[in-house]
Amino acid sequence: MLQKVKTLLAKQLEMKVEDIADDMNIIEDLGADSLQIVEMLMTIEEKFNIVVPDEDVPELKTVKSVAAYIESKI
Repeated sequence: MLQKVKTLLAKQLEMKVEDIADDMNIIEDLGADSLQIVEMLMTIEEKFNIVVPDEDVPELKTVKSVAAYIESKI
């Protein structure tokens, strides 16, 4: 799952997958803005067929936390 999240973020943020570490903060370390976060969430919901409620969004700070969240929902 970590690799899938890294691939998704790399594509969205126009980065190389190998430049993304598991414990990187998506906003602070990867430089994602609020629009990119919304796009990431929409992609995750569509790709993994899950719903991410607004109250869960603050939990999704790092690459690892996003992967763990998806795994807990599928």
